[in-house]
Amino acid sequence: PLDAVELHVPFEVADVAGFSASEDHARNTGRIVCPTQPPLPDGWRRQPVGWHARAGSIRLSGTPVVRPCGQYLPPGAESPVYGPTRKLDFQAEVGFVVGAPSEPGERVSAEAFAQHVFGACLVNAWSARDIEHFDMKLLAGAPGTPFTMSISPWVVPLQALEHARVPAPAQEPEPAPYLRGGRDWGLDVQLEVRINGHVVAQPPFAALYWTPAQQLAQLTVTGGALRTGDVIASGAVSGPEPNQRGSLLELSWDGTDPVLLGDGTERSYLLDEDVVTIAATAPGPGGEHVRFGEVTGRVAPAVVEQAHQG
Repeated sequence: PLDAVELHVPFEVADVAGFSASEDHARNTGRIVCPTQPPLPDGWRRQPVGWHARAGSIRLSGTPVVRPCGQYLPPGAESPVYGPTRKLDFQAEVGFVVGAPSEPGERVSAEAFAQHVFGACLVNAWSARDIEHFDMKLLAGAPGTPFTMSISPWVVPLQALEHARVPAPAQEPEPAPYLRGGRDWGLDVQLEVRINGHVVAQPPFAALYWTPAQQLAQLTVTGGALRTGDVIASGAVSGPEPNQRGSLLELSWDGTDPVLLGDGTERSYLLDEDVVTIAATAPGPGGEHVRFGEVTGRVAPAVVEQAHQG
């Protein structure tokens, strides 16, 4: 029977690059984390902001996600404590999988996006917000975000998304010449996030400021080579409306406005045994819909003893 089929990771992951392509997510995060400063960092609209993630953090949909441990500052404390995160979060993202590699030193143009990218999958970039924010104060690499990235077992071929292509939102100021192509690679992909089966958000991928083609151009502008199996993750997908926010950090405004689930319970952040599911659809030919499948993960309790031994 179909429910007895065991799915595996659909490709061998090479490198992982994460971006912050949603202006709505970036603004919301800025207002929450640094309320006295401008919400968008200087230069955010000049180029896609990205970072290198760990290929070893990739997990297949359905794999339990163990609550991580790390250092964080409790409210009002002057010194950090070590322990399980109290602010476990999801990030609803879309990942793009490289099929055709490039040569070292080669700059891949945004117009060449479809020549190098095979398809798209769903990504949940699990985040520990308290650990992440302490890392940010130290200007350190953030093991809190993402500590695990769950991916869907299906890769939707790029050709299947031709009917979903839309122009990117207006970009002001005018991007640098190498980023001016690829603005026709916005995608009308509608995401849905569920916690324990209850819908909590419906983020629109079409609202992203930077397209995946522009992200690819930024990734290779200094000559870094693409490898088959590279994943380019969009960062949290958020829209302008409250129900379109792609993380609990935004949905609960860092716990100050908890999310009400359909069963009457509330969530500021994820609890042990919570199950997060992200699904998505896009327009297809003849009025049909292209389905991305789902990426799902259950929160498993922290293993504090192993963390201390490590």
